[in-house]
Amino acid sequence: MKKLFVFITAAIVAVACNQRTEKTAGEKPVDVTQDSTNFTTIQWLDDSLNLGTVQEGAQVDVSFRFKNTGDKPLIISNVSAGCGCTVPETPKKPFQPGEEGMIQAKFNSEGRVGVNHKTVTVIANTKGTTSHILSFEVKVEGKENKQQ
Repeated sequence: MKKLFVFITAAIVAVACNQRTEKTAGEKPVDVTQDSTNFTTIQWLDDSLNLGTVQEGAQVDVSFRFKNTGDKPLIISNVSAGCGCTVPETPKKPFQPGEEGMIQAKFNSEGRVGVNHKTVTVIANTKGTTSHILSFEVKVEGKENKQQ
């Protein structure tokens, strides 16, 4: 009877351990923008740009430079734009302490005649705030102005 009790107890523990492992394996990875033990600092070398004047229809490259000034890897988890006319890219790799990098985007000037003020929001594992708003301005001249 004692051996049966030990056997059943061991079986229950084994099943419980296996279930716990499966749950742990299925959990989502830790969000780096929520884990303050991995926060670092960033210095924006460009956070506001004036891109001058372009002709309507031009695809304009936008680049914001930054430097990881902290002592942990800088991880940019998301980059988004304020409207559909600007398409940013989220860097895929972490930036080591001291390393510089760029947030790149493309602005489509089609149908955007006039002065355009646009923003790009960057989410990263940074101290103080994890959200950084970058901006650029570009004047778009209409196609009819090009022929004059």
